[in-house]
Amino acid sequence: MASSAPPEALLAQRLPSAVPQVFTQGMAMFGGALMLILGALTIGSGYGWGTWKTVFTQGPPRSAALSGTLLALLIVVIGLVLTVAAVDLGVASVVAVAESESASLPAAEAMLKALASGVLILGMWTAAGVLVGALARGPALSVGLGLVWVLVVENLLRGVAAVLDPVSVVTDVLPGTAAGSLAGSLRDFGGDTTPGVLNILDGGTSVLLLAGYVAAFALGTVWLVRRRDVN
Repeated sequence: MASSAPPEALLAQRLPSAVPQVFTQGMAMFGGALMLILGALTIGSGYGWGTWKTVFTQGPPRSAALSGTLLALLIVVIGLVLTVAAVDLGVASVVAVAESESASLPAAEAMLKALASGVLILGMWTAAGVLVGALARGPALSVGLGLVWVLVVENLLRGVAAVLDPVSVVTDVLPGTAAGSLAGSLRDFGGDTTPGVLNILDGGTSVLLLAGYVAAFALGTVWLVRRRDVN
């Protein structure tokens, strides 16, 4: 669908100064789905290949092995967010030069806020993938379940909530709602938005929910794997 915003507004959204506003727009749904796949494959493939069985029986304690895996995934998330930010700023600068517009960089505070939001959004979806991978104990099923939840189930539930208001009590605190609302809180321009970007919750509430989900998913994975048999 073509955007109804005037060309001047569209150009303004593609300049370096607007990067903090648009930086996380694709992370709430599509970027999150990709990171969920990464988390699910990281844990689920270990069961399919028998790697976890070897690690848990001959290597370090399970909690230590899982903590190291989660830390490695966090490093990947941070590196990915920084790379995306650098690419966005580079492309925006090229657009600014080509259109003879200001190529001034965004304020440091706004950029840091956007970076932190990106890490929190993608980190939450990665941790969700890790938990699904541990639950399913296999890559294929965990990836399928995760994608169905991110791309289908949450959107259907929010559609139901639009008709049946009591359902919003649940949908307003779903992971995708928190991620989409945090991405939406960074945006101060109108017009069409990327799918998954919402304005249901304010930024502070979204941050608290996302942080809670990250902790719950990570601790839930460690608890589940420690109590379950390796087979």
